[in-house]
Amino acid sequence: PTFPSDIAMATIEKELGRPVDEIFSHIDAEPVAAASLGQVYKATLRDSGDTVAVKVQRPFVLETVSLDLHLVREMGYLIRKVDFLAQRLDVVELLDEFASRFYQELDYVLECENGVRIAEEMRVLPMVVIPKNYPAYTSRRVHVAEWIDGEKLSQSTADDVGALVNLGVITYLTQLLDTGFFHADPHPGNMLRTPDGKLVILDFGLMTEITDDQKYGMIEAVVHLINRDYSEIGDDFVNLDFIPRGTDTSPIVPALARVFDAALAGGGAKSINFQELAADLAEITFQFPFRIPPYFALVIRAIGVLEGIALVGNPEFAIVDEAYPYISRRLLTDKSPRMRDALKYMVYGKTGVLDVDRIIDLLQALEKFVAVKDYGDGSAFKVDGVRGSTNLGLGGDFVGTNKVDTSNAVRGTGANAVGAAPSAEEAAALASSLAAATGAIPTTPGSTVVDTTIDDPSSLSSAEVAGGVREALRFIFSEDGEVFRDFLLDDIVSGADALSRDAARTLALSVGLNGGLVPGAFRALAPKLTDQDRLVVDNIQKLLNFLLNADSLGSEEAANGAGGATGLLDPLAAFRPAGSGSGGARSANLFGGAFGGAGGVGGGSGGGVGSAQQQAALAELAPVIREFAPSMRDFGRLIVGRLAEKLAARLVRYTATEVFGARDTVPKGAPQVTQQADGRLAANF
Repeated sequence: PTFPSDIAMATIEKELGRPVDEIFSHIDAEPVAAASLGQVYKATLRDSGDTVAVKVQRPFVLETVSLDLHLVREMGYLIRKVDFLAQRLDVVELLDEFASRFYQELDYVLECENGVRIAEEMRVLPMVVIPKNYPAYTSRRVHVAEWIDGEKLSQSTADDVGALVNLGVITYLTQLLDTGFFHADPHPGNMLRTPDGKLVILDFGLMTEITDDQKYGMIEAVVHLINRDYSEIGDDFVNLDFIPRGTDTSPIVPALARVFDAALAGGGAKSINFQELAADLAEITFQFPFRIPPYFALVIRAIGVLEGIALVGNPEFAIVDEAYPYISRRLLTDKSPRMRDALKYMVYGKTGVLDVDRIIDLLQALEKFVAVKDYGDGSAFKVDGVRGSTNLGLGGDFVGTNKVDTSNAVRGTGANAVGAAPSAEEAAALASSLAAATGAIPTTPGSTVVDTTIDDPSSLSSAEVAGGVREALRFIFSEDGEVFRDFLLDDIVSGADALSRDAARTLALSVGLNGGLVPGAFRALAPKLTDQDRLVVDNIQKLLNFLLNADSLGSEEAANGAGGATGLLDPLAAFRPAGSGSGGARSANLFGGAFGGAGGVGGGSGGGVGSAQQQAALAELAPVIREFAPSMRDFGRLIVGRLAEKLAARLVRYTATEVFGARDTVPKGAPQVTQQADGRLAANF
């Protein structure tokens, strides 16, 4: 209930030291909203004319709260004497954590400072609105902030509510795992939808600080959960202060496995219902020495509220699914050693074998993060539960949610922006210039002639045009992608090395070098591909297909010789009979085969520049190449340097073997060449 407005006006005058009509040119006679700690009036500042919300604290609320906390704390001391309960929950410690937050919430000066800080930190999310605060008109019991028109998110019937809930998840995860300054009171009344479809967050009285160790610990726990490594999750609970250090977690692992297996059964980690999982974990706390750390109690409360709002609109909403894009972004961009280790574990697991599907999954989730952050669309890149080639289930899907049109989102910025699909002539000219710039093999007698009189690619749909490039490709060569480039460098070098050796052997066969005619030095410099080499090549191939949206060209074009990214990786097509397709040797020359005009890439009717879709895809790729040319060149130099080191290592080994005899009898003092853990050459002469 509200308290009398004359008491509120007297409080304003006493706190701010001036008559109300000197501060406000207008203030409503009655409050527009009331809560347990205060009530809010709509007013207009006399100095600036700004429309503001004036929050006035209830009389005697400080005294009332203090008495209640004292009584509950005394009860906590009694509970401490019951060993069974005290081992699992320290009520006094938990209450002290909450009590400090309650007292902070009663200090409106601190709330104002929190609002200023959170507004600055949330500027990275353009679809999130934080009201402006007015410190000059704020005191301990009176708070003045910008008035923002909107409706409660939980009561809105707009078709973008689902997207805004997903944006809310990203917002709170940014606070929880990035800035470490967490809004711990996201109840339905504190989240609004503006008329133009943005998310408003209000009331920053109840906040909590999250340490770096706690941030990293939560991300590591999610990574282990996705990999179903429950033994590591046991250690994560120790790191997050759920279990006392020094506790043997091995007896807990089977219980965790049962709970998480049941939670994961509906579609993987991304389908977990957080509230149901929390209830199941609560049962374990009665069997093992679990305790809920005070900071995490606030986190659980906030996430539970978010999930509750979402479940009203979509019963299949899964908080982990909507959190995964943010987790992916942190793993792919964070330079800290712990996050690099977490990324390595996420992609390689315990086997040490690269899981390219997991990389693609991370990049797809990153694309969703960009869509949510920049456009407020949480369903982007996911249709009928499928994002890319990964079935994610229906969690997070809301009827009527708008889809992001990626055809404009990935076309460059500023002077490099591309506003429309190119004409046929422009696409053909672009193809020719890129082919020349990348050293494409010229057409040879008998190869398919380039046909530039194809249909105008500007008639293609936005989905077809967007097939040329993905947001993930832009990310990889952006400043944020430095961690990911370094992470994949060794595998890319290994793949390029294998492709080059395969291409060299194919070239040798085409000129008649076979069997005993192949020089020993050539065999040493281009050894046959092992099964591991072929796996690396297939992984890199699959990643390229994803990045270049090669699969969007369709099976018919692939059959006619377009070949997707495989075609783009085939500069030796001129040495094969027409119509042989691109299934033979591959090379690391990205554009050579695409414009070689030979049967391997353009076999049959798909030769030369290729179809309208290929031209449109190439036109999409051009602004990305222009925009990120410096980082692409630098990364290319790194790859070439590593390849040269590999070649030098083989050459030195071959020379040493020829001079000093068999490899296993090389005498002391002969050159010894090895590959370091980071892939660099180490030679001892």
